[in-house]
Amino acid sequence: MILRHINYFLAVAKHQNFTKAAASLYVSQPALSQQIKQLEETLGAPLFDRSGRSVKLTDAGEVYARYAQKALQDLAEGKRAIHDVKNLSRGALRVAITPTFTTYLIGPLIKAFHQQYPNISLSMEEMSQERMEKRLLDDEFDLGIAFEGSHNTDIEAHNLLEETLALVVNKQHELAQQSSIDLHTLNAQSLVLLSNEFATREQIERHCRQHNVQPNVLMEANSLSAVIEIVRYTQLATLLPSNIASKHEELTAITLAPSLLKRTAVILQRHGSYQSAATTAFINQAHHTAALINTRS
Repeated sequence: MILRHINYFLAVAKHQNFTKAAASLYVSQPALSQQIKQLEETLGAPLFDRSGRSVKLTDAGEVYARYAQKALQDLAEGKRAIHDVKNLSRGALRVAITPTFTTYLIGPLIKAFHQQYPNISLSMEEMSQERMEKRLLDDEFDLGIAFEGSHNTDIEAHNLLEETLALVVNKQHELAQQSSIDLHTLNAQSLVLLSNEFATREQIERHCRQHNVQPNVLMEANSLSAVIEIVRYTQLATLLPSNIASKHEELTAITLAPSLLKRTAVILQRHGSYQSAATTAFINQAHHTAALINTRS
């Protein structure tokens, strides 16, 4: 059995179709089918049910797929380990982030990391927390920056920083001169919030339910930049980390009292994954940057 058989098998399992799998691998469909047949003969069990319109894994195929995927992940980690340079003169790192961190954490973090390790190739992508965990488990990223909560049992979470959400308004808003407001005042505000695909929205709604608050949500948006622009140009308010307002001259953050809406940012990694020197260096820099941000807050 060779690595090609495993790649072919996983491609068919993913696409549930031999023709589509062959196209994704840039091989002919007959060649792919022959390789899968050889694999099934070697293992002594049918891996796919070919009786329907789509190709589905058999029970044996389901079991084998888990081990095949793990084997590919281990081989990829082995390759990265071979090329890992402890002095960080070269290397690569893949980082996933949830959107609210881009405004005040990621910029300073990347600046400091790049200045110290200019030859490390860094790939970053914004996404929802649910998608992030799945892609971490699929070994598509080395680590993620997200929020504390209920995580997949194969995901490790390590605390990074604590942030406070505040009512964010533009400086012409009627509440702009207030340093804090109570929840009754919050209840009377018209808001624009991030849409339900974001962890921030779920945290806000949970906090409101706990304190019997029913804010008037007039708009929602699926990007942080859109929410900020709407607040800049309208009398709508929003609930976002207070650190975000400090990065925009036109905005101000108003503390929610007496009940603060706090949450903990965490670094996520797949349990037991190989940690390169670049990953370790990035995590250390993330903690240092977070400590500086907490000091200024």
